[in-house]
Amino acid sequence: MGKQIKAVDTYIAKAQPFAQPILEYLREIVHSVHPEINEVIKWGFPNFDYKGPVCSMASFKAHCAFSFWKGAIMKDEDSILQITEKDAMGSLGKITSIKDLPPKKVIVKYIKQAIKLNEEGIKVPKKTSSKTEITIPEDLANALAKNKKAQKHFQGFSPSHRKEYIMWIEEAKREETRKKRIESTVEWVSEGKGRNWKYEK
Repeated sequence: MGKQIKAVDTYIAKAQPFAQPILEYLREIVHSVHPEINEVIKWGFPNFDYKGPVCSMASFKAHCAFSFWKGAIMKDEDSILQITEKDAMGSLGKITSIKDLPPKKVIVKYIKQAIKLNEEGIKVPKKTSSKTEITIPEDLANALAKNKKAQKHFQGFSPSHRKEYIMWIEEAKREETRKKRIESTVEWVSEGKGRNWKYEK
């Protein structure tokens, strides 16, 4: 089995109760595919690497996500991949229970395919358009504009990194909660921290 790290144990332990068995199940499957897959926390959530990033998993308030880093160029013979992400981050859409996942043998097949792409050195072509960029809410944009350091860091984040913060803010049900989350976002971003920096070592 590849390298498992305590930071991922901590991430799973801090996840919502419904999410913990999903994350444990996915973690177990990934490590069962190749003995040299390693774990690392990147952008605040668990990633699995072997000769480059293979896949990742994340937990949110009401769902989990599982992503293949090269999903855009993978063969989708079982029609499980969701390339366009409107409502959920991840290649498999919103996952609220293990029942939402494809059969284990299908997941294994796709992980093997992702590993093979890394072994062959095949890269995802760089996108020339910004269609996947998520719109920054006006109140967040205004708050970032007042802090040059935070604004610079936020602009330098990857789209998925920015999306984590924006989704967190948009999920706030009360205006007071939204304002507090925006304040926290500006503070953390000014320090170059990702949304889930607390889970990182």
